[in-house]
Amino acid sequence: MILPVYLLGKPELRKVTEDIPEDSEAVQTLIDDLLETMHHAKVIGLAAPQLGCSERVFVVDVSLMDKDFQEEGLLMPDQPMIFINPEIVEVSESEAQFEEGCLSIPEIHEDVMRPDKIRVLYLDRDFQEQEDTYEGMLARVIQHEHDHLEGVLFIDHITALRRRLLKRKLKDISAGETEAEYPVYARGRGALV
Repeated sequence: MILPVYLLGKPELRKVTEDIPEDSEAVQTLIDDLLETMHHAKVIGLAAPQLGCSERVFVVDVSLMDKDFQEEGLLMPDQPMIFINPEIVEVSESEAQFEEGCLSIPEIHEDVMRPDKIRVLYLDRDFQEQEDTYEGMLARVIQHEHDHLEGVLFIDHITALRRRLLKRKLKDISAGETEAEYPVYARGRGALV
């Protein structure tokens, strides 16, 4: 089911999520809802807190970036990818800067520095333990979504000066005064279509 995306200002976006102890119909439904909402919004990642859920899970689908992977000489894993109870256990010293955006903060894009390579422990959709190393754009997407599980947004990685310059726009987004091509849920207002 396509669900409204929670916007900046909703307290659910700032809470640390809780591990999922076991597989269940509710967990599988949440994964389906994450995937359907992500695909509807035409983005490459979505985390449970963005749908107002406290479960520690996010989804990624970078299949639209196949050409970029080929240019970087990287193999694309099977898509979509499901990360349950993920833990980033290693990061590279090398970092890369790239412009990021977020469904929960529409119309804002800022450069963010992140490690270029990471190693992640997680459970897949079948609750099988996985350990994989990712680099480049996929590493960035995973870190961005993992941040959501920790109550961190990409704007937390930009300078204080940039945040001050964006203060008015961020306040408007928090009030639901923004345009989005997908359903959103704003603080103090219900779902906006």
